[in-house]
Amino acid sequence: MNLMDILQGQLSDDMVGQLSEYIGAEPQQTAQAANGVFATLLGGLANNASSESGLSALGSALDRDHDGSVLDDLAGMVGGMLMNGGGADNRATNGMGILGHILGDRQEVAAEQIGQSSGLSASQVMKLLPILAPIVMSVLGKAKSSGGLDLGSLAGVLMGGAQQAQQQQGMGDLLGNVLGSVLGGGQQQQQQQSGAGDLLGSVLGGLFGKR
Repeated sequence: MNLMDILQGQLSDDMVGQLSEYIGAEPQQTAQAANGVFATLLGGLANNASSESGLSALGSALDRDHDGSVLDDLAGMVGGMLMNGGGADNRATNGMGILGHILGDRQEVAAEQIGQSSGLSASQVMKLLPILAPIVMSVLGKAKSSGGLDLGSLAGVLMGGAQQAQQQQGMGDLLGNVLGSVLGGGQQQQQQQSGAGDLLGSVLGGLFGKR
């Protein structure tokens, strides 16, 4: 099991159907775009976590706002956000705020790339981004709070997850502009990435089941 599997496993067929209706797309396109969103957000988080200050800020945000409880009623959260036009009324589901921290001004660029890979327009992908972003943070928050991850382990999980996403078909080019040089080499980075898969298996495997 890897981090991309965990994220993809959060979306039921019914949820994909709801999202498809919301953005006006076929379910297959929506599912492919969701994969692209997850991969891009993992890449952005890995990029942020590559600096000490960025990793510390991420850890604080997870502790403060993202304990993973959103996942207990994910269908309810998504349904509520769809009714509010993608908006949210609390920090845990504030997708726009999360995107601002992860991608900054790269949101539209990411949406264009994801759209090209899935056959959707950038505007359709932009509707998906704030709904899916809280899922990524909730998965990480649950891993940190329930799995006892320290900041160093969290960075390893993110690097490994980004690498796993990059290895999936069609994700490599997508992640290139988001990650920059984070996965671009360096023996130390490669060692961190090679160990991240084992960490995911031991810590996350018991926390998340495929749905």
